[in-house]
Amino acid sequence: MMNEPISSIMTKKVVTVRPQDTLEVVKDILFFKHVHHIPVVEGHTLVGIITSFDLVRLGRCQDEYKQVKVSEVMTTKVATLGPNDKIGAAAEVFLENLFHGLPIVNEDRDLVGIITTHDVLKYEFHKEYPNHKIYWEPV
Repeated sequence: MMNEPISSIMTKKVVTVRPQDTLEVVKDILFFKHVHHIPVVEGHTLVGIITSFDLVRLGRCQDEYKQVKVSEVMTTKVATLGPNDKIGAAAEVFLENLFHGLPIVNEDRDLVGIITTHDVLKYEFHKEYPNHKIYWEPV
């Protein structure tokens, strides 16, 4: 049931930041875009990820965010999957590691999408209740 490729449900228009951006930029994205995982890219290449939890864990006052670069806080050892990997593989990574978001990269490590636990939940719900009125369409 979860044998479809991740590319069928992943978000393709991913909000990203650069290593030289500040945490103020990250905070604004998290607040205004309502996302919790922001891939960090140089060009199109994934170099890290920063999450809402990273800001909480940092324990700094928001006034300090202008002086802190993303590169100082981001996670650089990022679990990823490819667009042709199966949705079940993403679910397995989420369950085994308690992650909630995974960047999707191609063979050159260029970012092509992101998948979250919410995406998998919507996918499964839609399979079970295809006529339910919840609007869902992969981006």
